[in-house]
This record gives sequence, C-alpha cells and structure tokens, in this order.
Amino acid sequence: MKKLAMIGCGNIGHYHLGHFLQWNDIELAGFCDLILERAQDCVDQAKSGKVFTCWKAMLDEVQPDMVFICIPPYARGEMELECVKRRIPMFVEKPMGLDMDMVYRIRDEIDKAHLITAVGFQCRYASIIEPTKEFAKKHRIAYVHCGRIGKVSGNPWYHIKRLSGGQIVEQTIHNFDLIRYILGEPSQVFTMGTRAFVKGAPNYDTEDLSTTTIAFENGALGTVATGHLAENGACCDNNITFSAPDARLKHYIISKIQIYGEEAKQEEKDGLVVSDDGAVAAAKDYLEIKDDGKAGERCDRTFVDAVLTGDPSKIRSPYGDAVRSLEFVMACNRSMEENQPIAITRK
Repeated sequence: MKKLAMIGCGNIGHYHLGHFLQWNDIELAGFCDLILERAQDCVDQAKSGKVFTCWKAMLDEVQPDMVFICIPPYARGEMELECVKRRIPMFVEKPMGLDMDMVYRIRDEIDKAHLITAVGFQCRYASIIEPTKEFAKKHRIAYVHCGRIGKVSGNPWYHIKRLSGGQIVEQTIHNFDLIRYILGEPSQVFTMGTRAFVKGAPNYDTEDLSTTTIAFENGALGTVATGHLAENGACCDNNITFSAPDARLKHYIISKIQIYGEEAKQEEKDGLVVSDDGAVAAAKDYLEIKDDGKAGERCDRTFVDAVLTGDPSKIRSPYGDAVRSLEFVMACNRSMEENQPIAITRK
C-alpha cells in the first residue's frame, strides 16, 4: 500500500484529509505542521500515521510515496525541490509560490525528473466543467466577465501582500485559472486596484478591490473584478460569464451553470438580458445544470490514482501547466505596481 504524507495541517490540510478518510487503498503515514496540535488532530482523525514538526525528518522516517504540500505561498521552494530530489510525487496547493524564479526552477527540475505532480485547482474537476468546455467549443466566446468579492480572510499572513500575493494571487487565481482552462491563453492584462474601503484589519497592506482587463490570444476580451470588502452575500456573486454572439453561459464556481440562447431548457426562472435595442427585458428560458459538489475529492483522487498506477494522463493541473496560471495573476500584480498594461511573458 502506498504511503501518503502531508506538510501543513491547517484548514486546507484538513480539507484534503476529509477526502483521504474515505479511501482504504492508501496509508496515511505522516502529518507535519509547525503547530504540533494541528498535526496531532490529523493523526487522531486518521487513526494512523506519525506526528512531525520538521518536514525533512518526516520524509526521512516515513519515506512516503506521495506528499501533499499545504502551506502558505511565502514558504514554498525548498520542500518542493527536496521532493523532486527524492523522486516523491507531490500535490501542491495553489498558489505555488511568489518567487517566479523559484517556481520556474521547480518546474524545470520536475520536468527533468519526469515526476508526477498536481496543483490544487480543483475547480477544473467540477462536474459542470465539461458542459462549460462544450459550450466554448460550440460558440465563439468574444467576452468573459468574472466577479468575486468576499470577506477579508482570517489568516494574518493573508493581509500582508508580500506573504500572500494579495487576493488575485491567493484566492482569485482559481477564477483566472478556470478562465484560462476554458478560453485559452491570455496575452495582456491591465489591472487597477484600490485600498479605500477596508478599515481596521491589522497589518493590512493589500488591495481591497481590483479590476483587470484581459486580452486573449484568440482575440477575445475579458474583465475580472475581485476584492474582499463584502459584508454579506448581497455584494457580489462568485461567477464567470462566457458571452458569445449567439449565447452566453454563467458559470457559478462548483455550484451550477446557466445557459442562455440555446433551445434546450431544464428550468424556467426569471433573469435579465439585453434586447436588440439595448433595453433590459425579462428572460425565463435557460438551461440550468447543477454541480455534484465533488470537485475537490475528484481532484485529490485523480492525483492519488496517478501515483498508484503510474499514469498521470488524467491530471488536469500538473505543475507545468499551473505555472501559466501563476504567470497570469502575477502579471496582474505587476500591472498594478507599474500602472500600465503588461504583456504575459512565459518562460
């Protein structure tokens, strides 16, 4: 039986543990966290494994067959390179780091070692992804719009941009990645940010709200508005709208999709569309497909199966591809810093 070890036993680590506990074909062999109690809680839930506060000691003693790395982005680098050196397949949470030179080095070492990897872009594994991709094949997407506005995270390091990368990099990278996955590669971004709304958050030095305009290689355009100033659910939905001349699809992340402009329909509900003369009119006919809610479990299981079988072909977010999504969002940060459009550079 293959042994699994985890580095980082905070909220996201426990999220993955909830999936592992459903499976009986892997051994949960080691849990490492700087806070001993968090690692111990994982061992208690798993009813197996050993507790560590030093990840190198865990790798030495456990000798795992796969590792889940679930730590903040500012702490990345050394452990990934060590896993590559030891030829240990690894699942890495997003974002993979804030130092692009280090990320490129890790990617290149992974390629040399032909190592199985995955990055935690679980939105790619939602059951509503395939109909969204099919829609994009049938209709030429001209414009994509995304909104994601939530509350300020409770993680103290999240408030500090040099540690988290800010909301675009730490959270909304999921949305940018999904747009890439459906629509294709971006060529240029122009991002503006504001810090005029959040008050009272300790050590807070990141944008409250940002808006990004995107040009894609295929000629499409897009916009992404994201922030953390919401006081309740009335502020903004977390969704992406893909608009074509003859139809549009609203993709609510790991929740549902609504397709307007196609003949098939599943439910009738009230909505709003713009008519030919520009007036807003009521629309009741659209196709709604709900997600099965298993994206995260499917994402983890795909990586585990790849390790068990030696076949990584079903992994939708290997490290090398995930680097391109990180380049996307880091270009947005650079655009804010320089107050100008930034061409997406790929190395």
